[in-house]
Amino acid sequence: MKVRRIKAILSRIRRRQNLAVQRLFDDILALRQRHLSDKQFTLVLAFFVGVFAAIAAYILHGLIHIIQGIVMKGIQAESYNWLYLVLPVVGIWLTMLFVKYVVRDNISHGITRILYAISSKNSRLASHNCWSSVVASAITIGFGGSVGAEAPIVLTGSSIASNLGQKFRMNNKTLMLLVGCGAAAAIAGIFKAPIAGLVFTIEVLMIDLTMASISPILIASVTATCFTYVLVGEDQLFSFHLEHPWVVERVPSNILLGVFCGLVSLYFIRMMTACEGVYNKMHNRYAKLALGGIMLSTLIFLFPSLYGEGYSSINILLSGGTSADWHRIMENSMFYNGGTYVLLLYVAGVILTKCLATASTNGGGGCGGTFAPSLFIGAFAGFFFARIWNMYNVGPMLPEENAALLGMAGVMSGVMHAPLTGVFLIAELTAGYDLFMPLMIVSVCAYLTILAFEPHSIYGMRLARQGKLITHHTDRSVLTLMTLDSVIERDFVAVDKDMELMQLVHALSKSHSSLLPVLDAAGNLLGEIELDKLRHIVFRTELYHHFRVSQLMSPPPTMLRLGDPMEDVMAAFDKYNARQLAVMDDEGHLYGYISRSHLLSQYRKMVADMSND
Repeated sequence: MKVRRIKAILSRIRRRQNLAVQRLFDDILALRQRHLSDKQFTLVLAFFVGVFAAIAAYILHGLIHIIQGIVMKGIQAESYNWLYLVLPVVGIWLTMLFVKYVVRDNISHGITRILYAISSKNSRLASHNCWSSVVASAITIGFGGSVGAEAPIVLTGSSIASNLGQKFRMNNKTLMLLVGCGAAAAIAGIFKAPIAGLVFTIEVLMIDLTMASISPILIASVTATCFTYVLVGEDQLFSFHLEHPWVVERVPSNILLGVFCGLVSLYFIRMMTACEGVYNKMHNRYAKLALGGIMLSTLIFLFPSLYGEGYSSINILLSGGTSADWHRIMENSMFYNGGTYVLLLYVAGVILTKCLATASTNGGGGCGGTFAPSLFIGAFAGFFFARIWNMYNVGPMLPEENAALLGMAGVMSGVMHAPLTGVFLIAELTAGYDLFMPLMIVSVCAYLTILAFEPHSIYGMRLARQGKLITHHTDRSVLTLMTLDSVIERDFVAVDKDMELMQLVHALSKSHSSLLPVLDAAGNLLGEIELDKLRHIVFRTELYHHFRVSQLMSPPPTMLRLGDPMEDVMAAFDKYNARQLAVMDDEGHLYGYISRSHLLSQYRKMVADMSND
């Protein structure tokens, strides 16, 4: 009895708390409606999004460092370590259990999920994304998962923004903007790079840069950057000091480096996609864990630089100046005492296997993104190119540390199809503004190179195949944001093929449309009756018993499916010059009709809304 009484008391307390919270939100809503416009309140929300995103990034990196400090304690640098065969598997296994029993939802491919939410879910992200990606990625990366923390934090920041917007009942257009604010704040908070956060949102998430959007995104980015400085101090994530200023004689080597980075980006995307395809075909969780764990632990054992995010290895390449400095990237490996050619072999091995390690981490059940891996591969690719260039005296000397920095921008620009993000992120991240010109050359060349082979970024290619990718083309974006359900009309009047003309005329009098579907008992579409084709007999009562529906119906020009992209729907109307088209459900039964006039009306309305800034 006491237990029941305690439970009842606790239940009443929770109800009172929920009511109090709801009253507080209602009071805030009433207050803001009296004193703040929607645009002003969006700026307020953008500020809080920046604060929360910075805190989330701080918590994630803190958890990663704590876990790594515990599991890596006592590991010596001079030789290989057998723990590399165990720790990554443990991390993936713990992450898999956390996702399966606590989250109970798919939290992989963070940035792709944001793009999908923008295009298909009215920018609504699940509330658990505010924390689940932080915990899962901290476990994965802390134990050595070869992925990045950036995509989980971007998903976290966007989810915080989306849920705040939903809580305060903002419209879909404002929700999309807030999601962009969350993503920008996450990037700005992680890297202390507010401009990169803004540009990332425009290039990758395809949020249009308008007068209405630039202010909240900048507020979120700057706020997140300032709070990150408060939380972690002024230290930069990467240490770089410019010893060799750029000279114009290096333009040819910069162009070739950009092309090389573009090809490396293409390899990264294609190999990641192929590996993900292998894991997606496996339906047993533990089979995925076994394959991913064995692959990851073996690669990390051979190339310890693949452990975790790999930022320490990037710093070695950026700050090194002698062979002794650069040989430190081979610490904990069997290559530790190797010479120059062994170093090149090690670097090439890391470039080739990083994408395998990243795909195995996520495919095996881990959680992380491809943002950091693209930076990692870029640094190694730039160093590799410069070392070969200088060894064979192809042209004017290309400093290895400069090339590593330029490679980071080049590969990231290619992988994400975001050259401006690559330029500004690396420039802000390392205070390397003196290398702005070569950064632009390498990034643009890498982007143009991969564009010849792959039209979409690693984040957008999955959605592009489904016709769900938002682009900067307003007409395409409108079609992507539109859904079939919003334009389907279901109040049709169906007729039977054995009906006489008299019964058909009666059915026409009840219909609001000039087109009637002919269905069988199972709901299958047999044909259509068009009023325009019956005008010559519909008023001749002497013919009412001489014609049946089966004699008067015509086959539909084409049939749409519920999952068809809106671009295909619009193309079907143009191709068949139809006024109405049938939409079938997954079982092949008639679901409803789309009329050209209603579709164009919705299209014009959405174009006007998107252009209202």
